[in-house]
Amino acid sequence: MSESTRPLDGRVALVTGASSGIGEATAIALAGAGAAVAIGARRRDRLDALAATLRDSGARVLQLDLDVTDEPACRASVDRTRSELGGLDILVNNAGVMLLGTIVGADTEDWRRMLNTNVLGLMYMTHAAIEGMVEQGSGDIVSISSVAGRQARKGAGVYNASKWAVNAFSESLRQEVTGRGVRVGLVEPGAVATELSSHITQPEAKQASQAMAAGMRTLQPEDIARAVLYLVTQPPHVAVNEMLVRPTDQER
Repeated sequence: MSESTRPLDGRVALVTGASSGIGEATAIALAGAGAAVAIGARRRDRLDALAATLRDSGARVLQLDLDVTDEPACRASVDRTRSELGGLDILVNNAGVMLLGTIVGADTEDWRRMLNTNVLGLMYMTHAAIEGMVEQGSGDIVSISSVAGRQARKGAGVYNASKWAVNAFSESLRQEVTGRGVRVGLVEPGAVATELSSHITQPEAKQASQAMAAGMRTLQPEDIARAVLYLVTQPPHVAVNEMLVRPTDQER
């Protein structure tokens, strides 16, 4: 993208879960479109590497040690972004975990981790950012949900529940703030080639998830980053509220 045609010049974005996968790709895409980017995650070494890549491309970057399950840390990250990068125009709620598994025989710690990260963490970040966006009369909140937020499946019950919560929260927020210039969007990926499945603790669920991905041409993180970029580069009067993006090979 040439310097003269960058649609996000002058805007500031904050991306959670930016140390790998969709978050990393999204930070690169937004910076490539001209945005200054705050990158938040728990893995400092990964953030250091990403920040170096972004700075080498000429982007303004702020690194944030961020665990989204820590509400004060969420608010501090938004405050630092505004003070050090000069504002906040785009929040990408990407941090999440996918601990698939049956409900019968589950380790309920997996449930707590998913709900704390996928739901409460997203809500904490949104709460920290939204009032400033309403005050300035503009902004984009983009949350990475999942096809699992539309279709419940055996073996994914609590992950499904977490993503249905994201979708419901986002639609309610959209109705609350759309008349005040703030857009709320969801990107709902199908199978993406990321490290999420490697964190699954139930052996059978991990094997099933990895086997499903191996049987198709999965999406790449950059595919989802392009979807996010599409949402936030629409004219102000256009709000793309939901985008479901599945591999061509994925039936459900």
